[in-house]
Amino acid sequence: MKKRDYNSILEICFNICIVIFAGIGTYLMWSNTESGAGLMSSGFANLKYFTVLSNLFCGAVALIRLIFFALSKKFSVLPKLMAASATGLTFFIIAAFLQPLYPDLNLYERGNLYFHLIVPLLSVADFLIIKTGDKIPFRYTLYSASLALIYGTGYLVNILVNGIGEWPESNDWYGFLNWGFPIGIAIFAFVVVMEFGIACLLRFLNYRINKLRRKNENSNPDK
Repeated sequence: MKKRDYNSILEICFNICIVIFAGIGTYLMWSNTESGAGLMSSGFANLKYFTVLSNLFCGAVALIRLIFFALSKKFSVLPKLMAASATGLTFFIIAAFLQPLYPDLNLYERGNLYFHLIVPLLSVADFLIIKTGDKIPFRYTLYSASLALIYGTGYLVNILVNGIGEWPESNDWYGFLNWGFPIGIAIFAFVVVMEFGIACLLRFLNYRINKLRRKNENSNPDK
């Protein structure tokens, strides 16, 4: 088997794993009965979390990618970048902010193990190995950041309309407004910038990996 075939096989394996683990995470989230525990709710209430939405999006993109593989159709890199940056944002926010903020909660148990850790890492790894002919358009990073912007806007509008409420029924389920609206808005603005930064980093790393791959293929044309 030629070396150039290995990349496609690895990408297929990553996408199969993403679909499976996103499915497992979804089942565990939906079957949870402890509302508000560990940033999990029951049933459709889980759709209020960016974590769940981003992982469902990632799983759907991976499934569609597999269908395109089977049909030998070309697939745009944009959905993959959006999925990797969104789940990568989830991974970073949990590890660097929410887990330290809520040390008494285990944010890596049950469905969260898949949504906060496994699927994000698989999605990032999957994106980094994608073969691209030219450099990914810069505007794709802006499209990726729009996911956090849309979610944050909906989050704040919901609170303005319905109020913050009280835990565990609080509409500020991430606790970003604990320090007031100005700080909360600043946090959301930072989150949007962070997703943009993650998308830019992934775009750069993918470009460097593809550049090294092409250099290796040119130096070993028979492999």
